Amino acid sequence: MQTPGYKKLITLAALLAIAGAAQAQKTQLLVYTALETDQLKAYQEGFNKAYPDIDIRWVRDSTGVITAKLLAEKANPQADAVMGVAATSLALMDKQGMLEAYRPLNLDAIMSQYRDKKNPPAWFGMDIWGATVCFNTVEAKKRNIPVPTTWKDLLKPEFKGQVVMPNPASSGTGYFDVTAWLTLWGDKDGKGGGWEYMDKLHENIAQYTHSGSKPCNMAASGEFVAGISFEYRANANKAKGAPIELIFPKEGLGWDIEAFAIHKGTKKLDAAKKLADWASSKDAMLLYGKNFAITAQPGVAAPLANVPKDYEQRLVKMDFDWAASNRERILAEWTRRYNAKSEPKK
Repeated sequence: MQTPGYKKLITLAALLAIAGAAQAQKTQLLVYTALETDQLKAYQEGFNKAYPDIDIRWVRDSTGVITAKLLAEKANPQADAVMGVAATSLALMDKQGMLEAYRPLNLDAIMSQYRDKKNPPAWFGMDIWGATVCFNTVEAKKRNIPVPTTWKDLLKPEFKGQVVMPNPASSGTGYFDVTAWLTLWGDKDGKGGGWEYMDKLHENIAQYTHSGSKPCNMAASGEFVAGISFEYRANANKAKGAPIELIFPKEGLGWDIEAFAIHKGTKKLDAAKKLADWASSKDAMLLYGKNFAITAQPGVAAPLANVPKDYEQRLVKMDFDWAASNRERILAEWTRRYNAKSEPKK
């Protein structure tokens, strides 16, 4: 005779079996990303409202690390899609035939300057992230350091040992800083060139970090006065009460596009296309707009409290094809000159 307890065990086992079967029926998408960890949950929940039958498994790291990983796996790709990785990185992968061209449902709503020019495109933009200096006003006052308004202000002797910035080999933020300075002042050695600017800045640098967020976090905590970072992290830290001002240097701001692409060779192409359709949608853009001042669909992002209204006009005119094609050369030169001050690798 079966006892009530035995029946409960049978019922529980049946429920677990049903749940397991339902989970097994879900498509698993492996998505490589450089999105901030505190953004992933909202994006995943937004996607799953539209497509509850697809699970995302994230592989997350800084832009340079994710880019290197994808390139290393070229012969044996693992990722199904790439989401929230710099357009310069995706342009480089496209040149190597690693991306699956696809026209998402909402492509026409995305501004032409924020997507691949080919039709169908190899990648499309989600949002724009750009350079911001996090300036700790409390520590600056203690050290009698003036508020900077330009990139060249960071070369003043008062800033010696008080500036931190991301390493461009591991950080997309660091790479767009370097390419912006080369765009502003020239790529050749010589008087007034971008490399000369970086030589002088190097004298004041305390450390090059592997993350684009870390310099702002270090400035926010008072470890250093000035952290070259990007507007999302700066705005988020100030909103939490950090004693920082957001500085947008007058010469112009480096920037890149957080972009989406489908990895060529994925065995989950239908599911990857659904993620692309959602990532290009207004619902997704509204989520991106909570973090960034500029989204790839215009007029979606609400104003961010500490970001100027003319932020988009302050962006340097970047050539993403040039930045992608010259990436290896630029990083080799940067590493040769400045890597001695880089944060130790984990």
